[in-house]
Amino acid sequence: MTRPALVPELYVSDLGASLDFYVGALGFRVEYDRPEERFAALSLGAAHLMLEQAPSLRRATAEELSGGQWRTADLEKPFGRGMNLEIQVPDVDAIDSRLKDRGYPCLLEVHERSYRVGAGRRAVRQLLVADPDGYLVRLSEPRS
Repeated sequence: MTRPALVPELYVSDLGASLDFYVGALGFRVEYDRPEERFAALSLGAAHLMLEQAPSLRRATAEELSGGQWRTADLEKPFGRGMNLEIQVPDVDAIDSRLKDRGYPCLLEVHERSYRVGAGRRAVRQLLVADPDGYLVRLSEPRS
């Protein structure tokens, strides 16, 4: 497996619930995990993501920071405020159906959007959904 140059690692409050969302609903697969650390590395096509269940929702102490627990502030839902993860997918409708089947409401239903990219345009079909901790996830299917 070639490792991408950027892999977001998200603290989550319940790894099982997050795996149901990312693997069960969105279609990610578990590349590897460390159950004893409540950690999983996931991929979906070229997109990679790491999930770690936070041992505490409180800001890490200096000792915890030096041990790799990088909670620089208390974790409060919604997590990841001000950030959204755009993930390119081949079939946004299939994901929309799985989200609905599992009871995850979309914040923005499937719609087409065109974005200016340099001198050209890029069209996508996309939807916006929040994961169980409130991270915003935008699933984007490129259009011709």
